[in-house]
Amino acid sequence: MKYGFSKRTMLSFENAITKVTEELKKEGFGVLTTIDVRDTMKKKLNLDFPKYVILGACNPPFAFESLQAEEELGLLLPCNLIVYEKEGKTNIAAFDPMVMTKIVENSAILPVAHEMKARLERVIESV
Repeated sequence: MKYGFSKRTMLSFENAITKVTEELKKEGFGVLTTIDVRDTMKKKLNLDFPKYVILGACNPPFAFESLQAEEELGLLLPCNLIVYEKEGKTNIAAFDPMVMTKIVENSAILPVAHEMKARLERVIESV
């Protein structure tokens, strides 16, 4: 099952994180969490890992509407995006909110998932 969409960018890793954050803001999202996987692997396991950051993004109106329709949907929130390096190239990817509609059988979240997907696709394309 395909569960996200991605793109390779010519931006540096650091600039990609900044650009993704800026584009998320334009689409009504804020970044609630930033997880530096590379740093965590080094600190916790003393392992070297490529540059890899997970951004937990939230659009409060969409989150509110979704949680009103399905209380336990919080198990699938926030929307995660990743920025990582592979073979010297910077990649960005976002979780496809439509996947939630395949897990949660509640048609009330369909309109929100469609709109969130469109916005996240614009973010990825803008970077």
